[in-house]
Amino acid sequence: MTPDHLPEAEMSRWWSVWRQLPLLVALVALWCFLWDHIDALTITTGILLAVLVTRALYLPPVLLSGRFNPWRGLLLGLRMIFDVVVASLQVAYFSINPWWKPMSSIIAVQLLTRSDLVTTLTAEAISVVPGTVVVDIDRERGLLYLHALGTRTHADIERMHRSVLGTEERIVLAIGTREQAESVREARRERRAAGTSPGGRHGASESNGGDA
Repeated sequence: MTPDHLPEAEMSRWWSVWRQLPLLVALVALWCFLWDHIDALTITTGILLAVLVTRALYLPPVLLSGRFNPWRGLLLGLRMIFDVVVASLQVAYFSINPWWKPMSSIIAVQLLTRSDLVTTLTAEAISVVPGTVVVDIDRERGLLYLHALGTRTHADIERMHRSVLGTEERIVLAIGTREQAESVREARRERRAAGTSPGGRHGASESNGGDA
């Protein structure tokens, strides 16, 4: 490294430390809270563990779009409330119906984007709805694997595909980048032109055919 590059590298190192400082402080505070005791040893071990965790379990940076559409955000929130209420009633009906036999599937859904933030928010939004939970994420290929209750037929699986991709689309239109928003709009136009459902083009499913 030449002397001309030394100040820039030093500045980058200090900026990295400053950016991770809130996380380090939060981890140290959590460590002290778990021990319910604050002294020099607890703080020192907390600092060491915080540094070790941030170095050994490094996560890729989350890229924010810097964009938020209030109208799309409102629609996203209202649709989530609607989905939770409807799914709660369905699960409640399943639980009291003596003739209903539980049937579930593990479904793989190909997402439209590769954003870590959008993938995480989509997985969280799906898991909040009763009867569905994301069990695995293939980050490299943009695949979500979810366990879905009440998927007896291929039509039920297609409906779940449409629901997942619809959730991702609403999240992208609310907080995604302009490029991501245009991508989901283009995919929607292609589906309408081809007359296919979202699940038919972008997903694959695997039904386990067993009881939940």
